[in-house]
Amino acid sequence: MRLASLGSGSKGNGTLVSAGDCLVLVDCGFTVKETERRLAKRGLGGADLGAILVTHEHGDHIRGVGALARRYRLPVYSTFGTARAVTGKAADLHRCDWHEVRPGRPFQIGALAVTPVTVPHDAREPCQYRFSWRQREVGVLTDLGSVTPHVLQAYAECDALVLECNHEPELLANGPYPPSLKRRVGGHLGHLSNQQAAAMLAQCNVDRLQHLVLSHLSEQNNTPDHALWEIHQVMEQGRERIQVASQTGGFDWLDVS
Repeated sequence: MRLASLGSGSKGNGTLVSAGDCLVLVDCGFTVKETERRLAKRGLGGADLGAILVTHEHGDHIRGVGALARRYRLPVYSTFGTARAVTGKAADLHRCDWHEVRPGRPFQIGALAVTPVTVPHDAREPCQYRFSWRQREVGVLTDLGSVTPHVLQAYAECDALVLECNHEPELLANGPYPPSLKRRVGGHLGHLSNQQAAAMLAQCNVDRLQHLVLSHLSEQNNTPDHALWEIHQVMEQGRERIQVASQTGGFDWLDVS
């Protein structure tokens, strides 16, 4: 089992998860041309994908989904609410081979068992995903404003975790965003701060983690140093397992053994 990223941040997101002969893309927030360029850097093309999973309808996650799916005839998976939110728009999922997912109900894509997880975010029906293969668990968890008991339970036991560390509260408070956007980002339906991510990890089995990737960092309201400092407070051992995903390059393939 392995995972990689095409890019992570407010300008576009895409996470690759692979097991056996199955490869899926979680979100596609880039144009088709840019997605193909980024896939090529990972040694892949659109035809190598088996499916696209969508977390929610915000542009940095869904921008290229419809066009990529239609070009390569890929099935697309999302909640009903997410599909409804983009009906009639360029990203209309009903023009693709769309499949509804229901949070808490696992389903199979090839070798991968996929569990959608409800998260608190300011979208129609957002979810994130946990992947299982041969007793290995990979979690993708970004774009949520708070960690609920349900979220904690779903991600407490992972072998690899892509975790949002969106902002440092002090940088957000003193940054360039207008007050309304600051309230949105820092609210219960916004994005996780470094401190919230660290508090969640303090309740997880971090000893099990082979890889932890800090993701969706704001380019205006966070830095890798701020995020890493907070996470290191709860993961003093094995810091070499931790890395930060970038907007431009995401992160390279990580093997989960």
